[in-house]
Amino acid sequence: MWAYLLRRVGMTIPTLLLVSVAVFALMRLIPGDPAQLMLGEGADPSQLELLRHQMGLDQPLVAQYWLWLRHALAGDLGLSTTNSLPVLPLIWERFQVSAVIVLAAVALATLIAVPAGLVAAWRKDKPTDLAIIGAATVMLSVPSFWLGLLLLMFFGQFLGWLPVVGYVPMSENFGQGLHYVILPVATLLLVETGVLTRMSRASTIEILRLEYVTHARAKGVPEAQVLRRHVLPNAFNPTLTMIGLILGHLLSGIAVLETVFTLPGLGRLMIDAIFARDYPVLQGCLLFTACIYVVINLIVDLCYPLFDPRVSVQ
Repeated sequence: MWAYLLRRVGMTIPTLLLVSVAVFALMRLIPGDPAQLMLGEGADPSQLELLRHQMGLDQPLVAQYWLWLRHALAGDLGLSTTNSLPVLPLIWERFQVSAVIVLAAVALATLIAVPAGLVAAWRKDKPTDLAIIGAATVMLSVPSFWLGLLLLMFFGQFLGWLPVVGYVPMSENFGQGLHYVILPVATLLLVETGVLTRMSRASTIEILRLEYVTHARAKGVPEAQVLRRHVLPNAFNPTLTMIGLILGHLLSGIAVLETVFTLPGLGRLMIDAIFARDYPVLQGCLLFTACIYVVINLIVDLCYPLFDPRVSVQ
């Protein structure tokens, strides 16, 4: 197990280095001088030159990259040009808002979608299957921002049960903060349940066609046990891969949904940084987002042997 773990972790290191190079190169392709942006158009040339020297902008690109990488590894992503706050704590604060909503929604969607997809595949082409797959298709076809607006109008304005705008951190007031995340979680839950249900159904259908399932049924193993012990563990890995992709995508910023529900999440931070041309924040967000994808893929790889006995950990 440890050899499997070390191999997977070792494979992430070159990936992260390539990601850092890509992020650095993309930021350098943006037109404009970051130092000029920070000091303004009427900045004194001597001050501008001093700031460019402090930021390492007067050095070759390779030297700039290594300087930035050393600082990034130490947790220093620079200061925001908008409010002069450290970038990493700012990103982490906004990420926590997005993470609470995304993790809750994806966990609930998984608990609903995996059994639903299993039942739909088991009752393939029967009314139960058609009802489940029809509902899943409708859910994944509805844009999340439009669904969020409908939920806001119905539960917020029409019924008045939940707040329409604003946000309160759960660390300050858990009960009040919970009210503000119910609708965003419900919106993501409905959309992602449709995606995961279809994936779970497709992978289960493939497993149900295999010979060992037919053999288990021929031996008289109860159908519930066949589904639970023989089908589900082998059919779950494709769904697990999809869960990892969904988590990476959503944790990197649900900007549209955060705009609809006025949430101060990571997606809103990235959008605000783009409009404000806040290069340090934007560069930090891109690097943080890429690292999220890499880490989640690593976690998914490490989880494969737990669910699928065919995956070797040697």
